[in-house]
Amino acid sequence: MTEDHDTIRVLIPLKVRKKNGRPKIMPPADYRPSEDQSQSPHVLRAIGRAWGWRRRLETGSASTIQDIAATEKVSDRFVGRMIRLAYLSPSVLETLVITRQPPAISINDLMAVTELPWEEQMDPVFE
Repeated sequence: MTEDHDTIRVLIPLKVRKKNGRPKIMPPADYRPSEDQSQSPHVLRAIGRAWGWRRRLETGSASTIQDIAATEKVSDRFVGRMIRLAYLSPSVLETLVITRQPPAISINDLMAVTELPWEEQMDPVFE
C-alpha cells in the first residue's frame, strides 16, 4: 500500500454544471485560454497527414502516391497537393506546430508557399 506521504494529489479547480440536462465541465471564472488554442486544427491535421505520407514514401511502406491515395480512399491529386506541406521550411513548421501561431493564409495558399525557397517562406505565411 502507498503511504500518505508517497501520494501526489493534483487539484484542478473545475465546476460541473448542467446544460440542456447534461453535465458540462466549466473552467474557473478567471481562466483565459492560452495562445496554444488559436491554431486551426485543420492546419495541424493537414501537416500531420503530409508528414505521415512522406514517411511512408521514404521508408518504402508505400511506393507511390497512388498507393497512399488508395489506402486513404482519396484521389492521387489530393495526396500530391497535400504532401507539399511536408516540405515547408523548418522555421515555418516550428512556428505553426510548436508555437501554434496561425497562418495568415489558407491551406491552399500554404501549399503554394512550398514552391518558394525556405528563406522566403516566413513572410507570406505569417503576414
